[in-house]
Amino acid sequence: MADGTDQKSSNQMWGGRFASGPSAIMEEINASIGFDKKLYAQDIRGSMAHATMLASKGIISTEDKDKIIEGLNTILSEIEAGTFEFSRKLEDIHMNIEARLATLIGTAAGRLHTARSRNDQVALDFRLWVKEELQKTEGMLTALIAAFLDRAEENADTVMPGFTHLQTAQPVTFGHHCMAYVEMFGRDRARVRHAIEHLDESPIGAAALAGTGYPIDRHMTAKALGFREPTRNSIDTVSDRDFALEFLSIASICATHLSRLAEEIVIWSTPQFGFIRLSDAFSTGSSIMPQKKNPDAAELVRAKTGRINGSLVALLTVMKGLPLAYSKDMQEDKEQVFDAAESLELAIAAMTGMIRDLEVRKDRMRAAAGSGYSTATDLADWLVREAGLPFRDAHHVTGNAVALAEKKGCDLADLSLEELQAIHPDITKGVFDVLSVEASVASRTSFGGTAPSEVKKQIAWWRGRN
Repeated sequence: MADGTDQKSSNQMWGGRFASGPSAIMEEINASIGFDKKLYAQDIRGSMAHATMLASKGIISTEDKDKIIEGLNTILSEIEAGTFEFSRKLEDIHMNIEARLATLIGTAAGRLHTARSRNDQVALDFRLWVKEELQKTEGMLTALIAAFLDRAEENADTVMPGFTHLQTAQPVTFGHHCMAYVEMFGRDRARVRHAIEHLDESPIGAAALAGTGYPIDRHMTAKALGFREPTRNSIDTVSDRDFALEFLSIASICATHLSRLAEEIVIWSTPQFGFIRLSDAFSTGSSIMPQKKNPDAAELVRAKTGRINGSLVALLTVMKGLPLAYSKDMQEDKEQVFDAAESLELAIAAMTGMIRDLEVRKDRMRAAAGSGYSTATDLADWLVREAGLPFRDAHHVTGNAVALAEKKGCDLADLSLEELQAIHPDITKGVFDVLSVEASVASRTSFGGTAPSEVKKQIAWWRGRN
């Protein structure tokens, strides 16, 4: 507040129950204004809807409602202009705004809190904030998916090695690999949308925990605040932080996906792999080694996953033993969510930029795709399909062919027909149609497979879904 607040006025906000002010330690542990001031817009929005409803039901006068809304608009302007002075002695955003409102409009401010409690008020503010953050996350994930779809379309035919255990397994296309991340981030986006649906209920009007005897209209405030409907149990309403836990759970899963991608970017950008080049915008140099180009953005995305996961564990631990209804422990919910949201936003934005800017080195991917005898499974499949061998026998024959190629220091496709027939007489020259990496990927036409034709179908499906 512009004129400051002394200990006496702070106590007056509480009423006559507390004759003396809290100690400095109590003030330090109790105050949340340092972080919950982030909820100012939601708090003011909720108060405006509540005041409008109270006036419509004749609980407060229209004149008082108009004063309240005018005062709240003034406070909103002050906060956004940076001229509002937040007071730790007033504990939280709700009391800071209410005290300033009293200074601006006098006794009418005291009528605003009719038929509500700080318990349902904070539940409303926090729920509104999380809903808005989820909507923002949904948009950012859509942009990341679009970036991957563009790269997949450009590289539907780009051959690269597919890995299991980080060992060369079978050839795939880079487009197919990009589409794997489209699926992952698509699930994240679906979880975000479900979470918005789950939390789309208005808490205001539940009061402290038992509801209120005033003839309020909770459906009216729910509609005014953009919620589907009001919550249905007042005890659960002020106790519920599932929406915050669900946000953190979604953030943790999404951050894990981002971290896996970051790890691949780190590996692919090394000279040993050389599959991609990162732009200067998302790399840094070394203070001592001039040749270095470090993938710092990817590494920091990978690291932020630890912070986000930690926030989820922290809030789960806070909530795990709380009896119904509200407990002050729940004040510890916001910093974890705020920090995780900031970290997730930054990580998604950085990764979207990296994917859009990176240079794909198709020659290096193609050279690596044929290494490690990646078409061995194609040889085994050919033996089953064309020579009629049981798969286990075909697997054994293929293993002998790989051993011979390894001994000679060549690829499977470089073995002669005579050498292959010495391993199994039913092998014909037709086998060479499947031993190239291009033939291998082109043959994988099963639904969801790596064949370029199938990758293009999946790209089209996802573009239609967006």
